[in-house]
Amino acid sequence: MHSVLLLGCGKIGRAIARLLAASGDYRVCVADADQKAFGHLAEQANIETLLLDATDSDKLSHAVREHDSIVSALSYRFNPTVAQLALDSGKSYFDLTEDIQTTRQVRQIAAKAAPGQIFMPQCGLAPGFISILAYHLTRSFAALDTIHMRVGALPKFPSSELRYNLTWSTDGLINEYCNPCEAIHQGKQIEVLPLEGLEHFSLEGVQYEAFNTSGGLGTLCETLEGQVRELNYRTIRYVGHHDLAVFLVNELRLGQRREVLKDVLEKAVPVTYQDVVVIFCTVTGWQWDQLVQITDARKIYRTKVDGHPLSAIQITTAAGLCAALDLHTAGKLPSSGFVKQEDIDFDEFIKNRFGGYYDSEGPVNVTRIIGHPEGESDDSSDT
Repeated sequence: MHSVLLLGCGKIGRAIARLLAASGDYRVCVADADQKAFGHLAEQANIETLLLDATDSDKLSHAVREHDSIVSALSYRFNPTVAQLALDSGKSYFDLTEDIQTTRQVRQIAAKAAPGQIFMPQCGLAPGFISILAYHLTRSFAALDTIHMRVGALPKFPSSELRYNLTWSTDGLINEYCNPCEAIHQGKQIEVLPLEGLEHFSLEGVQYEAFNTSGGLGTLCETLEGQVRELNYRTIRYVGHHDLAVFLVNELRLGQRREVLKDVLEKAVPVTYQDVVVIFCTVTGWQWDQLVQITDARKIYRTKVDGHPLSAIQITTAAGLCAALDLHTAGKLPSSGFVKQEDIDFDEFIKNRFGGYYDSEGPVNVTRIIGHPEGESDDSSDT
């Protein structure tokens, strides 16, 4: 049985633990510095817990050496240290980071990987699945024009002026709203400002807005530079959220006082597990000398895994990482070094037992709004 050290027992960490353990093929050791965090993990076969402070490098190094693969569900700032310890111990490494600089550091570490040892950051939803999906859609074109990737984790029942609830890492949310964003414009990679590029669109009769946020593209800019005229990623929110986010981050300058912003959000914005993940990806290019557009849109809702309720953001983020780990252990990924999300074959991902949570024929309530290129459209949307 493959042994996994899972660092971090937050909302996403415990979802990963339950998915892996329920499969029966993984033995999971969940480590966290807070004993109370383990209270969210009901007794389950193949899960053990370890009280461990990630700043204690000696204890962390010992724990890493005792397992086959290392998964970080910690805040992004810990990941370079964890990746280095994985390298030193000859273990493969996976994380969920959306932080661009952290990914660059992990990539530098991965350059020294041993044969059979991989380093795969950004294994969640966005970055993560959205890159796998977008790259898959590009494969049916002779030449590319535009790629628009839009993702949002939203409350199913918005009831505040912000029209938002906390659904995942507050640190990650602040990073997205405050850090520079990557994009491709006129075939060249550029940086754009967060919270700009506001647009509106409708999907199944619901009005949304979307705007630039950092990190969601993963490594696609590097992969597709020079091959596409325009590539960008924007976060989806309900209409009205953007203006209040700009007020907090820019006008009150809380983007320069991130600890204050985090304190405000966590004390004033409730967490919800009644959420919906909206995924909307559009690719335009040339097929048979004709300019053609293909769109894939999905809505994913909360579900239960092994009898335990998981929110939509928990299941989508955890499923992305678990599928990457599962494909690695099955020998279906590059065998060593740094692995990009777009290195995953979409068909292998979606038929995987964990990747199937993204599929309308899988175990979760997924609304598939627009089909793959070979399918029939059953609804329409506009951007």
